[in-house]
Amino acid sequence: MPLPLVTEYLFSMDITVGAPQMAGKGPDGHDLRIVPVTGGTVSGPALQGEVLGGTAADWLRVEADGTAHIDVRLTIKAAPSKTTGGGLVYVQYAGIRTGKPEVLARLGGGEAVDPSEYYFRTAMRFQTGAPDLAWMNRIIAIGTGQRPPSGPRYDVYAVR
Repeated sequence: MPLPLVTEYLFSMDITVGAPQMAGKGPDGHDLRIVPVTGGTVSGPALQGEVLGGTAADWLRVEADGTAHIDVRLTIKAAPSKTTGGGLVYVQYAGIRTGKPEVLARLGGGEAVDPSEYYFRTAMRFQTGAPDLAWMNRIIAIGTGQRPPSGPRYDVYAVR
């Protein structure tokens, strides 16, 4: 009998991005785009803070049909709160954004597209030295993504 998958909502993360650097076709035939993460916000019951720009990016591989394979590394500066003293959290996540070619073309053109029209999911891992955030070192999280024109947005859930 399969065990149930239990999740707990942690936070939402809104990311701002810069212009992609087009690295060309990789050996697997995908277009490689390095997209700088320029900042963002984190807000939710388990974590609040800001996404730090400058050393964060998405090494995005895009198939001919527009399917995107996401590979992001970024840092969150956690805001001090009643339950945390703050600190830095390294975040690494991989995922996929796919859908019908015409939907992906609309996303690629900067249009606002209803998230129900495409699939956008990520698997996240965290690392931190902040004692009150150490629980993040011991979980896997799933992000349900959407891609409004302003930049990616993820609702992040711990898998319990």
